[in-house]
Amino acid sequence: MEHRQPRLPGRRPRHPRRRPRSPLADRLTGRTSPLFPSSPPRYRKEHHHMTTIGILGAGRVGTNLAGKLAEAGHHVTLGRRSPTEDTTAATEGTGPRVSFADQRTTARTAEIVINATPGDSALDRLAGLRTELAGKILIDVSNATRDAGDGLPGDLCHPGSSLAEKLQAALPDTRVVKTLNTMLFMVMTAPETLATPPTAYLSGNDGHAKTTVTALLHDLGWQPAWIEDLGDITTARATEAMILVVPHVLRRHGFEPFAVSLAR
Repeated sequence: MEHRQPRLPGRRPRHPRRRPRSPLADRLTGRTSPLFPSSPPRYRKEHHHMTTIGILGAGRVGTNLAGKLAEAGHHVTLGRRSPTEDTTAATEGTGPRVSFADQRTTARTAEIVINATPGDSALDRLAGLRTELAGKILIDVSNATRDAGDGLPGDLCHPGSSLAEKLQAALPDTRVVKTLNTMLFMVMTAPETLATPPTAYLSGNDGHAKTTVTALLHDLGWQPAWIEDLGDITTARATEAMILVVPHVLRRHGFEPFAVSLAR
């Protein structure tokens, strides 16, 4: 038998408090709400807009992002170079909202596309998807580098420019936003685990696209104070150059989570 608390005279019945929506959901559905709640939102399936996100590249970076984005309520497709490649290992821990397809299908069917492919070959690969990426936001998290003798980044493929700039030029109908390329992959989805607050830099020509990406970063656990909008796409050459610090840190300290961040 259900027991109900008696109502006091003149007292209005209490209703369950509504949980905050994802800021990305508000951006995509046109609803107005504070872009950044004071605390990370708690997601409920019935209140969360299911965004389709395509991730090009199903390695450590791609699968790490896929798992966290799926946990936030998005439908994620991991795009592999060949649809016949074995995906058994990559599917572990990614959740039921993650599926696999070839990269062309992934780019065509997603609302937002993330480039997590190797940076040294990303330009040619994505330029071939110009039609599929037209009108969409492309989030570039890669760094275009040439390896040194020990396999760590040794030099930039586009000195005086950046992969993000090259992608924007090759994809004029796509809104390219550069972010998350100044940290090891595990920090992308767990920034709160570092002892010092990390920084996620943003570079891009389209303000609306950067606002949408900022909301997506919030879904990944990034707080507003940790996100730094540097300006247009040309600023990506600065953050891409930061990758040259990474191999020296790795040689001294090993593969421990860290980010190249801004301290104030």
